[in-house]
Amino acid sequence: MPRLFAIADLHLCASVENKSMDVFGARWERYMERLADNWSSVVREEDLVLIPGDISWAMRLEEAAADLAYIGALPGRKVLLRGNHDFWWASYAKVKTVLSANCFAIQNNVLRFGDLCIAGSRGWITPGMHGYTAEDEKIYLREQVRLRLSLDELPQDTQNVVMLHYPPFDNTQTPNTFAQIIGEYPVQNVVYGHLHGPAQKYAFSGAYAGARYDFVASDALGFVPREIGIF
Repeated sequence: MPRLFAIADLHLCASVENKSMDVFGARWERYMERLADNWSSVVREEDLVLIPGDISWAMRLEEAAADLAYIGALPGRKVLLRGNHDFWWASYAKVKTVLSANCFAIQNNVLRFGDLCIAGSRGWITPGMHGYTAEDEKIYLREQVRLRLSLDELPQDTQNVVMLHYPPFDNTQTPNTFAQIIGEYPVQNVVYGHLHGPAQKYAFSGAYAGARYDFVASDALGFVPREIGIF
């Protein structure tokens, strides 16, 4: 049976100078090499790997080509979601044209693999968080609409998984608006990333409103994709 994995925040930098994550401490040393080795040791070609955001440091789509090729060369099928640092993600249509045959993009829609359906949207910071501005309010409201557009496409009789980039819980591990929206739909699993360093102590992994939530930032996982289940 194919297995489902997830790992976020790859922060690849094959074609961008001075953007290596090594500066963030020993856990990031040789991270691209370690990720490739670990990935190849656990993921098979028939498996599916979810990558919920912050994929490449590239600023333009052509700059991201080397990082996308790196992902394409790894075992398994992959589903990519945009994160807050994925400035190269110009548009859904353009991104799809440069992906390897074993890679798929998701943006406010649903992808189906047999009896498994993947929904998702980026999410955003929520009211009350430090630095929240009027511009954040606009994005926060827009991301709710985008998430619902994706969730509205989910069937009732499939295994349904949601990808987010931003955490759906606040720093007290209280579910925020995005978790509450997901709770209205037939979802069994949710994966997300975004948090690094000391902020990872606030990450929630566990059950809420009938779904299993997993925090899958790459550095928190030791750069080993986490198995979510089989399908």
